[in-house]
Amino acid sequence: MHRKPQRPPRRQKGGRKVPNDKTYWFPAKRYGWGWGLPTVWQGWVVMAAFAILALAGAAFLLPSRGETVFVAYSAFLCAVLIAICWAKGEPPSWHWGGK
Repeated sequence: MHRKPQRPPRRQKGGRKVPNDKTYWFPAKRYGWGWGLPTVWQGWVVMAAFAILALAGAAFLLPSRGETVFVAYSAFLCAVLIAICWAKGEPPSWHWGGK
């Protein structure tokens, strides 16, 4: 049987090894642009933290600080979530089904 030789791991600047198989926390959506639901536990922790922080902001900031502060807080949470998805997710691009 003929086997394909495995590629050695790539190297970054400084000589650090980069694994060939990168595990994404957030896969690309099948249709459209962006990311889908998490596929690993780390992604689910991020989503749970986002939901808890959003609900806590609604419960505490909205009644005491008003809508403007809550909207700014929510925008900040969304920006952080997008940054994490960008860093740990599959590179975003338009998809029209299939893989």
